[in-house]
Amino acid sequence: MKLPRSFYDRPTLEVAGDLVGKVLVHVRRGVRTSGVIVEVEAYIGESDPACHAAPGPTRRNAPLYGPPGHAYVYLNYGIHSLVNVVTEGHGSPAAVLLRALTPLDGVEVMRRRRARAMKGRRALDVASLSDHELCRGPGNLTMAMGITLAENCLDLGGERLFLEDLGIRPGIVVWGPRVGIRVGVDRPWRAYVKDCRSVSRM
Repeated sequence: MKLPRSFYDRPTLEVAGDLVGKVLVHVRRGVRTSGVIVEVEAYIGESDPACHAAPGPTRRNAPLYGPPGHAYVYLNYGIHSLVNVVTEGHGSPAAVLLRALTPLDGVEVMRRRRARAMKGRRALDVASLSDHELCRGPGNLTMAMGITLAENCLDLGGERLFLEDLGIRPGIVVWGPRVGIRVGVDRPWRAYVKDCRSVSRM
C-alpha cells in the first residue's frame, strides 16, 4: 500500500522512525527498483545547523518549505544526489534523509548502475559487492536506484518515486547521532536497524 499524504504531515522524528521498514520504489524507463529503508536521518528547521533550512529560504531549499510528501533531492559535494522525504506542514522546513536500503526489486539493474563511472567516481567492479552493499550510504542508494536531480520536488504519491508499506518488520530500530556532517552532530536524529548489514555506519 502506498503511503498516504497524512503519513508525512507529522512531526519529523515520528516520520523518521516510521520510515524504517517502509519500501522506497523508483520506476525509471519502465524498470522498477525498490528497497527496504533501514537507515534515515532527520533534519528539522532553521534552528538545526545541519539542515539546509538553517540560512532561511533559498531557491535550493525551497522544497523543504513546501507541502509534505514530496522529494527533496540535492547534489552533495557536486557528485552525489541525495534523496530526502519532506515532512511536517507547509512552511515548516524539515525532511528525512534516506541513508540506506536493503534491495528488493531490480538488484541486477542496481549492480549495473553502481558499476558505471560518474563525475568524481571511477567505474566500479561490482562483482565482489554483496546485495547489502548496493544501497549502503545515501550516495550509493540514489546511484543504484537511478534517482537524480530530475526527481527533486516529485510528489511521493505519484507513480515514479513513492513509498510503500508492505508490512515488513526489519528488526530493532535504534537511534544515535547523525553522521557525515560537521555541525549538529549532538542531535540523536539518526534511526537505523540494529545489526543490519545494509546500514552505512553502526
